[in-house]
Amino acid sequence: MASWNPDTPCSCDCFVSVPPASALPAVIFAKNSDRPRDEVQEVVFVPASTHAPGSRLQCTYIEVEQVSKTHAVILSRPSWLWGAEMGANEHGVCIGNEAVWTKEPVDEGEALLGMDLLRLALERSRSALEALHVITGLLERYGQGGSCREDPAPFCYHNTFLLADRTEAWVLETAGRLWAAQRIQEGARNISNQLSIGTDISAEHSELRTHALAQGWWGGQGTFDFAQVFSLTQQPVRMEAAKARFQAGQELLQQQRGGITAEVMMGILRNKESGICMDSGGFRTTASMVSILPRDPTQPCVHFLTATPDPSRSVFKPFIFGAGAAQAPQVLSPTFGAQDPVRTQPRFQTQVDRRHTLYRGHQVALGLMEREQDRGQQLRQKQRDLEQEGLEAARGLLAGEWAPPPQELATLFQAFVEREGEVYA
Repeated sequence: MASWNPDTPCSCDCFVSVPPASALPAVIFAKNSDRPRDEVQEVVFVPASTHAPGSRLQCTYIEVEQVSKTHAVILSRPSWLWGAEMGANEHGVCIGNEAVWTKEPVDEGEALLGMDLLRLALERSRSALEALHVITGLLERYGQGGSCREDPAPFCYHNTFLLADRTEAWVLETAGRLWAAQRIQEGARNISNQLSIGTDISAEHSELRTHALAQGWWGGQGTFDFAQVFSLTQQPVRMEAAKARFQAGQELLQQQRGGITAEVMMGILRNKESGICMDSGGFRTTASMVSILPRDPTQPCVHFLTATPDPSRSVFKPFIFGAGAAQAPQVLSPTFGAQDPVRTQPRFQTQVDRRHTLYRGHQVALGLMEREQDRGQQLRQKQRDLEQEGLEAARGLLAGEWAPPPQELATLFQAFVEREGEVYA
């Protein structure tokens, strides 16, 4: 059984706003991915594809059966693994995951990472509910496990997920193969490295309550509170910190209820006082994402991704699915084939440089911001101006005031990545 250090930083934050909490007729999704400080996240576009019967798929550690058709996805992922921390598909489904520890023991045996489950769900679903079914089905068949960071010392956890589409959202929280889910049809919701589903359970594993009863965690009478039953009796310091971030996130959403936009979500992700935008103890926010999912199916979904750490000093750049969408090479990390430390046995005995082109330029810019106040302010202003252009483009598109050719929309992210690179040149 894997052990974990209670002082190990382990924080992510996911948010969703469903009308009428949103300022526009759209679901708004957001996530900060908080990971080891020097870990690089790349933004990967994977087109839709068909697969031969009987095909197998190599995930981070194990193989699974491939399905006949997979959907196009845009992923923000730690560049050493197969899955993703957050992403979206061509049908307007978005998912983010969080690390969680419960009374159910964590096994370090290699299985599917929560990040693998996230990508598999995006590739195989057309709605948030279907994505939930994909994850729980794979969880039942393959389980979850394996080290979740690029380090010889195992770092293992179970997962919670926030899943959203154009009409609703779901919170899915797991403990081993067991799970509970909550449907969000209106209002705002967030998750932060802890169980948060109480008695309002919309769906659950068929053995959830019998297992809790058998373990002596629940008496079998009265109301069943999932978070209360499955949460650790004594919360470590870092889990208490997650509770504080969760409460702060709730308050920030509540303050903006009825007026939540993509820009509001970006502001929440940049909030350092709450710890939501974090940089401490060897961990930091390594990438961020915000998505606009219009209720009107004729309108495109707009996904903003940073591909760089610290959203307070990064640019959210718009991506839109469409014919002609392709990989932006500047945010793709180098590959190392069979010699990659994640592929050799024993794993993670060496380190490689996974920095992509935009990440390198952004590192230089962060250094200037910290060393040279005037130059740093100029760079930050250029970042803000570029981001504002992307937000205005999205507003014009959704308001029907801007109707560029499909090819221009499909290459919008690439164009913004190139322009950000010029800012750092």
